[in-house]
Amino acid sequence: MNAFKHLLKTAGSHPPVGTWILSADPLVAEAIGHAGFEWGVLDMEHAPADMMDVVHLLQAVTSTRMVPVVRVPWNDPVTVKRVLDAGATSVMFPFIESADQAQRAVAATRYPPRGVRGVVGMSRASRFGTNLQYLTHADEGLCTIVQIETPDAAERAEAITTVDGVDAVFVGPADLSAAMGHIAHPAHPQVLDLMSRIVQRCKRAGVPVGTVGGTPDAVAQYRAIGFDFVAVGSDLGLMMRGAMNALSALKTQDVDIVHSVTVGTLTGATSHGS
Repeated sequence: MNAFKHLLKTAGSHPPVGTWILSADPLVAEAIGHAGFEWGVLDMEHAPADMMDVVHLLQAVTSTRMVPVVRVPWNDPVTVKRVLDAGATSVMFPFIESADQAQRAVAATRYPPRGVRGVVGMSRASRFGTNLQYLTHADEGLCTIVQIETPDAAERAEAITTVDGVDAVFVGPADLSAAMGHIAHPAHPQVLDLMSRIVQRCKRAGVPVGTVGGTPDAVAQYRAIGFDFVAVGSDLGLMMRGAMNALSALKTQDVDIVHSVTVGTLTGATSHGS
């Protein structure tokens, strides 16, 4: 079974926690994987990752427990073909607006006659030709995740989830809030209400649905809404937050030390003078 689908199936009441890899750096991805995240998105849409970067990222997380999901930059069969040949088994498609677009996404991941994926015998996915059964069984090991990121797509969620081959839905809060006129405010009540309705539609269809929050508190809200899998922040976000918190703490400490020294000096001078 596909590793991501297995993760969702065995999660129970605990939604698997992932994060985003925006750095396109294999060493960072490997470190994040060892931190204990259950899954991670190797991003090609908003990160400077090209095809060789994806190969290196996939290699880097192999030794960790983090299940990789590659987000392609667009619903483009050429890019999807190359990502799959590189060894990706779980693919996320951004900005899916209709059942037709979802069908095209699924087709890009399947070999003919079920789809349009190009065939090659020698690839990293087939272990460089040593897996003789790869071409006949590749479709069985794939996971296709489609993103719902606008109110229009939300209204078509039921049609999207009924497409054969759509294994999970991912709601993008940032784009959804922007499309609703609440850019940079994904926690706006109207956005949360629509996200809740998307969750309900996906659950009626029996399709797992996930999302991402910038902070643990945001993710806790999404868990309460009923999301089946969640991500928190990104490698760069976690790094920057840690760096800024450390710097802020040290700057505050410096002020406290200077204040303490100054007060002590003045107190000592006053006592000596008296």
